[in-house]
Amino acid sequence: MRPVNRETKTANHLTLVSRNGESEILTDFTRVLVVGKSPVNRVVVSKIVERSGLKPISESPETAAAALLSLIPGAVVLDGGADNKDCDALLSGIDALRRTSGKLLPSVILLSTKNGTPASLGLSSVVDVVVVKPITPERLQPVIDNLIALARG
Repeated sequence: MRPVNRETKTANHLTLVSRNGESEILTDFTRVLVVGKSPVNRVVVSKIVERSGLKPISESPETAAAALLSLIPGAVVLDGGADNKDCDALLSGIDALRRTSGKLLPSVILLSTKNGTPASLGLSSVVDVVVVKPITPERLQPVIDNLIALARG
């Protein structure tokens, strides 16, 4: 089974909203960008995201940058692969988006083969939470729910 991105919205730019004379990026907290090389892992993670009542957008690391800018999701789940580096190319785009918005959004979850915190694993400061594999709903769903709740805050 191949995951399909059924998203029909097309946009090639950030969605900005003007409030009190200042522009801010409009984050869609109902969407979660799921990024990884393995289509099977993306399907598993997408099903867990759906259990939280959110809309997963499944992308490979190569196509995720365009999706990130057009959707502005509330959270991003990165499958780091065996060495936690499969999605490194996307981290600079997430960091730029956070600097533009002035907020720590979108929230970033890294799925890792190693247990620890982002700092203890020597990961980018863009990563908010590490969830150790194997990925199960009991491990991942509470983390997604918590980060989305905090972001909506």
